[in-house]
Amino acid sequence: MVVVAYFIIYVVWGSTFFFIEKALHSFPPFILGSFRFVAASAILMTYCAIKGYKLFNKRSIQEAAIVGFLLLFVDMAGVIWAEQYVSGGVAAIIAAAAAIWFILLDKPKWKENFSSISTVAGVALGFCGVVMLFAEQIMATNDNTDGTLKVIALSILVLGSIAWTVGSLISKYFKKSEKEEKEDLHVMVKTAWQMVTAGVLFNITALFTGEYASFTLRSVAPVDWFNLGYLITFGSILAFSSYIWLLQVRPAMEVSTYAYVNPIIALILSHFFTSHVVTSLQIVGLAVILFSVLLMNWKAYRNKLSSRSKRKKIIQQGNKLENLKTADRQMDANTIPDTELVH
Repeated sequence: MVVVAYFIIYVVWGSTFFFIEKALHSFPPFILGSFRFVAASAILMTYCAIKGYKLFNKRSIQEAAIVGFLLLFVDMAGVIWAEQYVSGGVAAIIAAAAAIWFILLDKPKWKENFSSISTVAGVALGFCGVVMLFAEQIMATNDNTDGTLKVIALSILVLGSIAWTVGSLISKYFKKSEKEEKEDLHVMVKTAWQMVTAGVLFNITALFTGEYASFTLRSVAPVDWFNLGYLITFGSILAFSSYIWLLQVRPAMEVSTYAYVNPIIALILSHFFTSHVVTSLQIVGLAVILFSVLLMNWKAYRNKLSSRSKRKKIIQQGNKLENLKTADRQMDANTIPDTELVH
């Protein structure tokens, strides 16, 4: 089950960038987001109701709405809109650079983060990787208008990545009293409310931008209904459920390694199954960004390995001590007369 769950968060999450790009052939960006999150939230909420989870708590729903606005609306709207002009592979690489914003915006950890040379070097290197992608997209086109749209798309991807970080940090530091903690909703229910928020906002935006006025269901190609279905079932429900389950059974640092694999999967799919050309500069940019993420996490990885090694030594020492005690007891028993042993 662990292997299957890792396969899902590695491959499925990485492939969603590709399926978004494909679905945009029939769906306008905000209608695509609307259909995806309205359907996913309905399925997930129904599941939670069947499981008997509590569905309503005012404070929890407010928190979910804020996080859903930043993570699933601002960031995902940016990704979907931007993929009209850049490939899913490039979008995934920019998403991987979110680690930069976690370092820069997590104020309570500034002292810890910026006292580490590897973390600071990782942030600087990450910025270089992002700049390389901007340069690659500008050089890849001779059309000024097309080039401008690509730069705007990349900028929106970066802003969306920052929104994702802010939403994640709000969720992380959202303080609750002991009473509120007990009354809090199950994580799956809160996720469903986040998707409800995103679905409603995507709908409103699609109405105001006039997408519904020019959209008809008959214009959607059958393959793009499949692409949408994949995003709903595999991208929004199955992958997230696997992620939540893995966090419960495996170390969070280990689970976070999906960030290294997703952009690679997206770039491979973009190269083999779309008209986009994966350039050597994109590959170098990906390598630079992934190495920068490794550097930013290096201190945490090292501390994790160190603590694991210490625990292993303690367990081994405990086993040795227990073996010595057992041997001592056995020696003592061998020196006791049989009559005393009976008593």
